[in-house]
Amino acid sequence: MNDHHEQRLARVFVELADTLVDDFDMLEFLSMLVERCVELLDVAAAGVVLSDHRGALRMAAASSEQARLVELFAVQTDDGPCLDCVRTGLPVYSANLAADEARWPRFAPAAVAAGFVATHAVPMRLRRNVIGALNLFKAEPNGVDPASVQLGQALADVATIGMLQQRAIDDNTVLVEQLQTALNSRVVIEQAKGVLSAHAGVDMDHAFTALRGYARSHNLRLSALAFTVANGTADLTAIMAGGERPARRAQR
Repeated sequence: MNDHHEQRLARVFVELADTLVDDFDMLEFLSMLVERCVELLDVAAAGVVLSDHRGALRMAAASSEQARLVELFAVQTDDGPCLDCVRTGLPVYSANLAADEARWPRFAPAAVAAGFVATHAVPMRLRRNVIGALNLFKAEPNGVDPASVQLGQALADVATIGMLQQRAIDDNTVLVEQLQTALNSRVVIEQAKGVLSAHAGVDMDHAFTALRGYARSHNLRLSALAFTVANGTADLTAIMAGGERPARRAQR
């Protein structure tokens, strides 16, 4: 690890901690987490699944459309390393997904078809409280290297501690409500991505990049902007172009 990488890593940990303000956007925070994993670690993609208020797992964030679809398929079919990771609270990995179809008969073929060769899921947990899992994907054989796993777990730990302390220091009900709100907002974001994709003729990754970039540049919550796109009150052309003016407010 060179000095530049160490400095970048230190800035990311500060960035994760600094994002946890009173009114932070959890989905924006988790999107940043998976993006930083891809930037810092030797992985092709990353995804996060979280437990909802009933204990069921939901896809919460992904660094690419391929990773999102694979994670969504995993939770829909109740199969895959991220689910095993949340249930056991322990890391779960495969260095060769093609050879692990007996282990994950639905997830493994889907992941391989999406271009992923190996995966390593690390728990998002604080002591006995497991709220989800961070899944690291490789597009080359031999699995996720130990250094990437170690750093990935550290990033997951920082994110988990921050989420738990910020949203529910002494009140677990608050945490459950916040996680559920984030997971419900994810549905609206997927709808908004679809609207922007159809409007501009771009893929879902480009649509999300434009949506997120517009929210950041106009100091809007990602979920609030997505709602205006989904209900037809946003300026889609401005969002796709980077925008000169904020999206119109939803009518009350």
